[in-house]
Amino acid sequence: METRVAVMSIIVENGTSVEAINSLLHEYGDCIIGRMGLPYRKRGINIISIALDAPQNTISALSGKIGNLPGVSVKTAYSSVTGHE
Repeated sequence: METRVAVMSIIVENGTSVEAINSLLHEYGDCIIGRMGLPYRKRGINIISIALDAPQNTISALSGKIGNLPGVSVKTAYSSVTGHE
């Protein structure tokens, strides 16, 4: 199956969604290359960046699940770099 490299940017404005995000990221852990989380205390938000290598439909599914959480915004940028599982 063809995989793509992508970067997912997540902004968490509702702290009650953090546990659900962490659970989803754990569920998709095999696809995650790396993760960086930054608490921005001045604004009361968290900023998370995720690097992924997975099939496009898997990345889209994760993005959709995270984006449906209350107070969470997510955007994904796809690379043209592909590979095969």
